[in-house]
Amino acid sequence: MPQSTAPRPTACLALADGTLFYGRGFGATGETQAELCFNTAMTGYQEIMTDPSYAGQVVTFTFPHVGNVGVNPDDDETADPVAAGMVVKWDPTDPSNWRAAEPLTTWMQRRGRIGIGGLDTRRLTRAIRQQGAPHVALAHDPEGNFDIAALVAQARAFSGLEGLDLAKDVTCAQSYRWDEMRWAWPQGHVRRTEPGHRVVAIDYGAKRNILRCLASAGCEVTVLPASATAEDVLALNPDGVFLSNGPGDPAATGQYAVPMIQGVLERDLPVFGICLGHQMLALALGARTIKMNHGHHGANHPVKDLETGKVEITSMNHGFTVDSQTLPAGVIETHVSLFDGSNCGIRMADRPVFSVQYHPEASPGPQDSYYLFKRFSAAMAARA
Repeated sequence: MPQSTAPRPTACLALADGTLFYGRGFGATGETQAELCFNTAMTGYQEIMTDPSYAGQVVTFTFPHVGNVGVNPDDDETADPVAAGMVVKWDPTDPSNWRAAEPLTTWMQRRGRIGIGGLDTRRLTRAIRQQGAPHVALAHDPEGNFDIAALVAQARAFSGLEGLDLAKDVTCAQSYRWDEMRWAWPQGHVRRTEPGHRVVAIDYGAKRNILRCLASAGCEVTVLPASATAEDVLALNPDGVFLSNGPGDPAATGQYAVPMIQGVLERDLPVFGICLGHQMLALALGARTIKMNHGHHGANHPVKDLETGKVEITSMNHGFTVDSQTLPAGVIETHVSLFDGSNCGIRMADRPVFSVQYHPEASPGPQDSYYLFKRFSAAMAARA
């Protein structure tokens, strides 16, 4: 029989149920194990890969044009990529953008992250939606040599995200000040110099653009590690406290985060939380969180503000959600997802304490929800 001339696959994605996807590898070589999710954003792959909320996850991008604008230092949300790897339909192309500093493939290799191209991402996304986020092993070998049985075993051995406190792995090592504001043409990122509201931001995996939005809203920001106590926070005499996004199981992070938040709430300070910070606040107020089937990951999620009737298009990235049925008296549900009705926001009835599940800073995504940073700033001004 004639020999096949088809190129040998150089990457393999193995699911815990034994399903295999072969493709072309790029970026770093080697193997990694993680939960598999999909993201529907049409832009912002660099921001997504460097979002600490993706710790422990391989991201399937439903939009096929990934890599076409390259990467650049300004778009990193943290110093290094956090997502374990990426899955794309078409191989990343050479960049064609004036801001590009290097190709995505080079960046992935230099940063130690594995990519696989040439997959049927529609089929993979349908499987995730129908069966839930699977555990996977992703391997890249330029020679195309894979121990399939070992890869499937690795996927099955992955512990999953339930019960994992991943905030401790992505938080800052020590406190620092932040004064960089949102990007604006033509200056780029400028520094805040005038006095403002003193805000302590708890870093459960904070994205840089969140801190920029706080600075742009008139805040002098001091960032503290996730393990900070209420005493650490209050010692800085803040006008308000911000609870950031982050990865992992909120119930696990809540073991040490909830007592801190409860201590802050005793001082009647304005509090604003997003994503994991939203879940931390809900736990501190007495609610519970639950694991979702496949989570929300994208920049096109419609959320309804129940108090105004307004619908916002939002950026989301979470695999756990607040169980709205467990919200105690005095805590009002303010936002819900129009995709599945899950909780997307809460506030205390009698105090300036509120949070949302989505990412109002976008990056990537729409800017419909920037007003929340102004609301936080106004709450601090009213208290002064």
